[in-house]
Amino acid sequence: MKNLHKLFFAAGMMIMAACLVFTACTKEGKQGIQGVAGTNGTNGTNGTNGKDANETCKLCHARSVVDSVAIQFELAKHNWGTTAFSEAGVVGCDPCHTDKGFVYVSKNNVPATFTLTNGVWVNNYATVNSDAIGNITCFTCHNSLHTTYGYGDITALTTIAPVPMTMYGGALTIDLPQDGAKSNLCVKCHQPRPLTCGNDPAGRLLNYDSLKLAPKVVMYDSATGAKNKYLKPSYRMHIHYGAVGGVFAGKGPIEFAGTLAYANSKHTTVASCPDCHMAPMTGMAGGHSFNVRNAKESALTSSTTFNFNGCNVANCHATDPISATAAKWTNTRTEIKGLLDALATKINAAGGGHDILHKDASSTNLWWGVSTGNYDGYLDIYTPGTNDAGYWRDPYSTNATNMTKPKFPKLLNVQTGALINFQFCLREYSLGIHNTSYVRALLTNTAQALTAAGL
Repeated sequence: MKNLHKLFFAAGMMIMAACLVFTACTKEGKQGIQGVAGTNGTNGTNGTNGKDANETCKLCHARSVVDSVAIQFELAKHNWGTTAFSEAGVVGCDPCHTDKGFVYVSKNNVPATFTLTNGVWVNNYATVNSDAIGNITCFTCHNSLHTTYGYGDITALTTIAPVPMTMYGGALTIDLPQDGAKSNLCVKCHQPRPLTCGNDPAGRLLNYDSLKLAPKVVMYDSATGAKNKYLKPSYRMHIHYGAVGGVFAGKGPIEFAGTLAYANSKHTTVASCPDCHMAPMTGMAGGHSFNVRNAKESALTSSTTFNFNGCNVANCHATDPISATAAKWTNTRTEIKGLLDALATKINAAGGGHDILHKDASSTNLWWGVSTGNYDGYLDIYTPGTNDAGYWRDPYSTNATNMTKPKFPKLLNVQTGALINFQFCLREYSLGIHNTSYVRALLTNTAQALTAAGL
């Protein structure tokens, strides 16, 4: 029995020894035995640094940059104006009234010329149907946005090229090179539109030179029963609304000879549109609101305030600041308003007791207060749905109500030129501030031309 116990004891000890050996092997295999350190390998080539998109975006999309601009733009008529919707699809209007239309004519350098097409002269300055849409946005003027995603995308403008005037079919060009030619971007749209011959089936552009070279030639005479050979007198016989570009540059109006020489004020060569219209903000004016008036567009009243921050800078009016009470401001505007009123009186004399110029005393008239008569640049010709209270008969309408109206009076070339010049000086809106010397000469000489023609 003792021998049996010895045998079991010996066997147990052997098993325990085997377990200890197994355990030791297992631990040693798991941890491994550290060998001698090897030689360091060759360093790899550095990779190209990636772009930190978040940091790049913040160069522009910061509260002090684009986000601030976006807030200012909310005050701009370019933003809240509804014309982009009402004119959508009108290819001839949309180069100025829609985003894609403007970009199209700029990118493709569309000319302002007229081309004879199937017997009709057609103004080439138009977009295409696919690009006749779009509200004005940042991308209208800054069409390089989100190209390199750098700040340079903002400073690159859609166009700064000299602007062929559509009013003259490209025969005259406006070029304002100061301040990096930024004003050319503005004038691309803010320029007068063409007047085409109303009774000419070919739709030729009006010969503006004839208005001053042959002042007594009859433009229209209803008394003889003769239809207008040149320009159709109608409610909207006008140069459209972009007169300011032509006035600022001193190009476009009918320059009748007179006692004053035609010369431009310093603004034309020293100042730029952004200098005053994008000056540091005051209230609702300045910056990307493009406003000089510290209010949303409305009638010009005695309570109207202005942002003069762009005027009163070094090399401009800093030493003699412009303000709403400064003589240079008040005297200039009073003088030009008086000249406008005097020209209006001479033009209206054609009506023999009733104005031929249309007046609108409501605050919806954008030019309310610019002239004493509150004229808007239209003619007081009856047009259903547009000028229902019109006094004069539309020469080319057989509408029953229209036929009860008095016939529109005779117009000479010189009177037609006077109408055009009145529209220029009324609708540039600043009462001569944009280009005082030129506006003063234009209004003075035009009145003298009417007198010389016996009117």
